[in-house]
Amino acid sequence: MSDEFNMSMRKFLKQVGVTSQKAIEEALRDAPAGENSFYAKAVITIDELGLRHEVTGEIKAKE
Repeated sequence: MSDEFNMSMRKFLKQVGVTSQKAIEEALRDAPAGENSFYAKAVITIDELGLRHEVTGEIKAKE
């Protein structure tokens, strides 16, 4: 893949990571007391390529 592709991919993924972390942190501030583990799912789609990529996991707010 080209350097231009690599740079645009990294820029997109960085934006996804940074904005998602901010949104999750904001949501956790308003989470009900006692809740400390949350199921998360992220979906990335590229309609023109027929791509749908899903990542699931658990986010632990407190130990």
